[in-house]
Amino acid sequence: MGYIVKPLVTEKMTNITEKQNKFGFIVRPEANKLEIKKEIEELYNVTVTGISTSKYAGKNKSRYTKAGLIKGRTNAFKKAIVTLKEGETIDFYANI
Repeated sequence: MGYIVKPLVTEKMTNITEKQNKFGFIVRPEANKLEIKKEIEELYNVTVTGISTSKYAGKNKSRYTKAGLIKGRTNAFKKAIVTLKEGETIDFYANI
């Protein structure tokens, strides 16, 4: 277990959630759709009807500072968009 890293709570994902009942998660790169579906159904007690995944590569970044040019790289990650059964929802803010 432990394939879900964190829920994806952004402005864009919130708009998709309100319109289409889809929720986003950052997952481990080795996770497949069946493992993601099983874990989400166990954690949140919902019925998953569909999952789409996509992998994102890390990007090179650089910026100029007083100390000079600083180079770095953003992390690579895998994102899963989960569609739930009509009428079901996940409340990420219930634990606060």
